[in-house]
Amino acid sequence: MNNRAEARVDEILPSGHILRYSFRERLMHWINAFAYLYLMLTGLGIWSPWLFWLLIAFGGPQISRMLHPWVGLVFAFSLTWMFLTWASQMHTTKEDKAWMKSMNHYVRNEDEEMPPAGRYNMGQKLLFWGFVFCGVLLFLSGLVLWLPEYIPWDARALRYAAVLIHPAAAMLTIGLFLIHIYMSVFAERGAFKSIIRGDVSQAFAKRHHRLWWERVVGSVSRR
Repeated sequence: MNNRAEARVDEILPSGHILRYSFRERLMHWINAFAYLYLMLTGLGIWSPWLFWLLIAFGGPQISRMLHPWVGLVFAFSLTWMFLTWASQMHTTKEDKAWMKSMNHYVRNEDEEMPPAGRYNMGQKLLFWGFVFCGVLLFLSGLVLWLPEYIPWDARALRYAAVLIHPAAAMLTIGLFLIHIYMSVFAERGAFKSIIRGDVSQAFAKRHHRLWWERVVGSVSRR
């Protein structure tokens, strides 16, 4: 499996903990996260007069408008990096289908009623693909809005489409972002710390990602 976090257990981890995210994965995630937060906040300030004060907080409208597309390139790069790293682990399995049927228990934090999940449950996989899809739309429409002089006038419909697609895709990502925060902070308590430190307790892994936990523990016991 193309995943170092599953392939080894770091000796410096606290007792009873296993590695969930390698340093490379954490770096990739946080580059993407900070780029997204900047884009979300400055984008809202550009989009709505009611949120213009956000641009003031980020150095003023001129600086924000200038930096927004450049930070967009950073976001596109990190999203591509994430796709190349995690896409192979985001395919739907029969366990994922069972997980989807029990989503009402997940929303109510009734973990004991949930079927076992792998390293990523179906909700996390849907978030991943949602961000990838919206990220592609944001990148393509953003290029059109950033460089309109390179769009022939007889293709002006492309400009109009970009004006609609860019904020629509951005709003979808904001919804996904809020779900992501809920899942990492409230639905799976301890998940947020794992993307900072890299490790999780075996109790957390067994409770929320039992199939992944069994693979990791099994690979360690065979050594």
